[in-house]
Amino acid sequence: MTRRIAIVRHGRPGAPEQERRANSIIEREGGLPLAEQDAHDADAVLVLGGDGTILRAAELVRGRRVPILGVNFGHVGFLAEAEPDSLDDAVTRLVRGDHAIEERMTIEVDVCTPEGERHHGWALNEAALIKIDRARMLELAFGVDGHAVSSYGCDGLVLATPTGSTAYAFSGGGPIVWPTVEALLAVPIAAHALFAKPLVAAPSSELTVHLSTTSGSDAEVFCDGRRTLPAPTGSVITVRRSPEPVLLARLEATPFSGRLVAKFDLPVEGWRGAAAERRRNSEA
Repeated sequence: MTRRIAIVRHGRPGAPEQERRANSIIEREGGLPLAEQDAHDADAVLVLGGDGTILRAAELVRGRRVPILGVNFGHVGFLAEAEPDSLDDAVTRLVRGDHAIEERMTIEVDVCTPEGERHHGWALNEAALIKIDRARMLELAFGVDGHAVSSYGCDGLVLATPTGSTAYAFSGGGPIVWPTVEALLAVPIAAHALFAKPLVAAPSSELTVHLSTTSGSDAEVFCDGRRTLPAPTGSVITVRRSPEPVLLARLEATPFSGRLVAKFDLPVEGWRGAAAERRRNSEA
């Protein structure tokens, strides 16, 4: 059976040439390359770009359990599996089905406005509740499983998955959570309160945010920075685990710690290792 591979690429210079190269490899291996608009008919998706392009690909095949393989032509490329110099090998293995599957948890997002309007979304990384009025804070009450936890004013609140823990939630001071740990994260942004710390809840939990009806700014919910839901004052935002994960194709059994070190260029030797290296260089 011919394996159909959709290509989703970034828009920077050089992208068409990268796509043509990938197409030729797919055809050489007996596969059928598909354009981005036909991704819903694909057996797998090849992403040529960074994490933002992978998020776009996940949107295109939502609910179809199609594996996504990212080749990093972006900046960090935290979700990508391969670098440009290994494009040939990565595409060959994708066409042959020579890869493992890693399921990444996603979340469902619901907004109910005071007028009774309902808006629905989903996210692989996060649902970011952000104020609209620059001069006013969001006034909100946060709860877990129907129980109040805290209320405060803030610029925003990031409700994230473990995958999203290295994205916006990380920038807001949230913890890095291994993707094999199933959890829901809540990370306040610039909160004006004594107790407004990042929280980690069970994957079965339901997170709720009530926006004050009497004060504070209107808000918007940004799902992966791609899909926007309106959330005026008085709205209730609910986040829960989605039954539809995103499937990432993995070529190597690289531990998450190794990915962290490589992508963030972490100094794993510490100051002692650096001092020893300087000593060796001075003695040489």
